[in-house]
Amino acid sequence: MANEQTIPAPGLRVLREGEWDKWYANLIRAFSGLPEAEEERELWNSLTEFGRSLAVWDGDECVGTAGAFSFRLTVPGGDAVPAAGITGVSVAATHRRRGVLRSMMRRQLDDVRSWGEPLAVLTASEPAIYGRFGYGAATSELSAEIDTRRTVLSVPPGTDDVRLRYAVPGEVLEACEAVYARLVPGRPGMLARRPGWERLGTLDPADRRGGASPLQCVVAERDGGTVGYARFRVRPEYGAAGHDGSVLLSDLAALDPAADAALWRFLFGIDLTSTLVARGRPVDEAWQYMVSDIRRCRPQVRDALYVRLVEVGAALQARTYRAPVDVVLDVEDAFCPWNAGRWRLSGDTKGASCERTEDPADLALSVRELGAAYLGGTGLTALAAAGRVRELRRGALAEASLAFGSDAAPWLPHGF
Repeated sequence: MANEQTIPAPGLRVLREGEWDKWYANLIRAFSGLPEAEEERELWNSLTEFGRSLAVWDGDECVGTAGAFSFRLTVPGGDAVPAAGITGVSVAATHRRRGVLRSMMRRQLDDVRSWGEPLAVLTASEPAIYGRFGYGAATSELSAEIDTRRTVLSVPPGTDDVRLRYAVPGEVLEACEAVYARLVPGRPGMLARRPGWERLGTLDPADRRGGASPLQCVVAERDGGTVGYARFRVRPEYGAAGHDGSVLLSDLAALDPAADAALWRFLFGIDLTSTLVARGRPVDEAWQYMVSDIRRCRPQVRDALYVRLVEVGAALQARTYRAPVDVVLDVEDAFCPWNAGRWRLSGDTKGASCERTEDPADLALSVRELGAAYLGGTGLTALAAAGRVRELRRGALAEASLAFGSDAAPWLPHGF
């Protein structure tokens, strides 16, 4: 960091509406250089919150971008906590190692704090970059390529009572969004979506299909109401042995085990296909325990949502704890020094408090580890085994690790 220059203050400012095209062009160039479809551009333009987006300028050229969405993030206990969804972070290749990224991260976290949001969250294209700014990997996601010819599902009772029907994705968007909204409080990491975000699930530009069909939708119904849905594409293939197509799952949500099983069984049984590809699913999703052979599903797990505690005290008392806990945390936070020092966390399943204290510390860790453990998906004991958490009072680590856990694995349902 000492070798980085600092950009002139006038080069960094809040994005203005007439500047969005240049801002977005720099972002696209930094990530792939491939132009997006008009419907994608239109959606992201409509969702951009200009007062929460930053741009760095070199003359009239945009050389740095960073945005933030106004989200509410489910935390353990089911409450939705205000969180800044950090997005669109890019630096032009011509302007690297000049402090552009650091300047944007500094301004951004200062802004998030001023907005009264205790959390900032992001998905990282390069995870190593964001650890130094205090972001910890808090959720994981599961992907699978399931051989549906040699894998059988055993479904729970009631599955046959669920009615499935095809529907035009846009025509059932309201009903599907209602299903999603009912699921949000039940799993940490899910986002309470503001109006407009529901459109993300139905984007279907032809040049992004990779040889697959247009987006299809099946809804699950019971007693006249929608209890689940699946959005997917089918990619036809034909080999020497005949049809060998793939089902590409885009999104699936269900309100109960029977509806969930009915949708998965449908996807397994689509004619002329032999593979079901699922990406970005919860790591504890039930289908894994219904299949006859998990090895035929080729499961893979990777990091997803990164969490940064902007206000340690407010963030830790915004969630509940699975078991009673009373520990003093010695927190290191060089980038946001207002968080550094000792905090007494006391809480249980009903609520929590987190206040400054002069009492001796029980655990020592950085704000990055707190972010990783915050949603209950990363154990403090595992972090301690990696040398990233130090136990200063015997028994404190086991107590805190149990309390921070979550019965449902945290999951980010979509990117931003």
